[in-house]
Order: sequence, then C-alpha cells, then structure tokens
Amino acid sequence: MHFSALPLLVTIATLTSTTVAAPKAKPPAFFLAGDSTTAVQSAGGGGWGDGFLNTTLKNGATGKNFGHNGATTVSFRAGGDWDNVLSAAKSAATKYNPYVTIQFGHNDQKPEKNISMADLTANLVTFVDEVRAAGATPILVTSISRRRFSNSTGKVVENLADVTAAAKEAAAKSKADIIDLNAASTKYLNAIGADNAATYNLNPTDFTHLNAEGSVVFGNLVAQLIDAEVPEVKKYVVPVNKIAKALGQGKYIFPAV
Repeated sequence: MHFSALPLLVTIATLTSTTVAAPKAKPPAFFLAGDSTTAVQSAGGGGWGDGFLNTTLKNGATGKNFGHNGATTVSFRAGGDWDNVLSAAKSAATKYNPYVTIQFGHNDQKPEKNISMADLTANLVTFVDEVRAAGATPILVTSISRRRFSNSTGKVVENLADVTAAAKEAAAKSKADIIDLNAASTKYLNAIGADNAATYNLNPTDFTHLNAEGSVVFGNLVAQLIDAEVPEVKKYVVPVNKIAKALGQGKYIFPAV
C-alpha cells in the first residue's frame, strides 16, 4: 500500500513557516533610594534624581525618586522609606524590570549619627540583599561630590572618601553593580572650576544640594555611568546629547529647564 507524503510535507512546511513572536522586552523602572543629594528639589535639599528621571528615561522606561532629606542608611529604613522602595519594585515587576539605585553617605558620615563605616557597609549589603529578594536589581552609587573648592589647590575638597570606600566595599562583598558618581562628579567639577560649579547650588551658600539645572547635569552623568555599568538598559537610559558631550569634554553647561 502506498501512502502519500504530501500531507506530512504540508504539515512540516506549515510548522516551519509559522514564527512564534518573542515576548516583548520589559522596559526598566528605576527606584531611587538615597538622601537629599538624590531627592527632589525643595527648600531643604535637592539632588540628581529628578534630573535623571525626567530627562534620560526613554522607550517606556519609568521611575520614582524616594530620596529623603537628611536620610542615613538607618533612618531611611526606620522611617519606612525603604519598605516603600521595595514595595514599589515588587509592584512594578509585572510590567517592568525594576532597578533600585542606592546612594547614602553624606549623612551617615556625620559623627552625631553614630554610624561607623563598617556599619554603613553592612547596611548597604543588607539593602542589596533585600532588593534582590524583592526581584529587582540593585545599583550602588557612591556619594556625589560636594562643591567646595580648596583655596590653595583650586580643586574640589574631597571629604567623602570614607563613605565612598564603604560603598565600594559593599559592592565587592555583595557582588553588586556600582557606579562611582563621587569620582565622576569630582572630575567634572574640577574641570569646570569653582565659579561654574557654584551655579549648580540650590542657593548661593549651599555647596551640597543641586538646583534644577544641576539636577539635570548630574542626572545625565548618572545616566552615562549606568549605561557603562549596566549596558542592558542603554536603549532606555539615553543622556541628552548636548549634556553628554559637555560632560565628556569637561566643559561647563547650564541647561534650560
């Protein structure tokens, strides 16, 4: 008895010509944990966070700034901010790939806070572990430089070395991604000089917090650093070309906001 191979060939052809659409990649959602140098601009603080969220996220990426004025790694947890970050990351996971940036140190280093550098490192490692347990990706961030310059050297006074080292140690212990915002911001500030650096001050005598323009500049610097360290998000984290060029060349820029 002879059986025709035609039906089988047709079936094979049908199967091979049918393509199954790959699942659409989820865009990232960035949840920013930190002190006032991450937080939204206000009378008591202002950092790079909103500049990053509002000018560099593209192609469906989103985020929220949880930075809290005066926060340490201890108070951020005790006051409920950390739980809010983790809750937001968990809730976002169905539609986004959640990332949590973690930048602390400006307040942790103050003697009255009674937080040792070993404590800071341990607290950051715990944050990293809890972010991962929540199904998100942690990104440690070394503390953005203050903008006070030495009269003798004409360079930025580097007074965040201890907390920067603590963050790097936490990254090494936890094998977390880390961006060295302290080094990058210090390099840029030294390139543009004290007078230009002061134009980013929240007010004329505040050499720690950023105004809206400064938030945009340093938010774009954070975007560049994240793209270099976490390249899978480059499609979604896109620095403003003009600002990126100025940062790369060490040239002063004061963007319109």
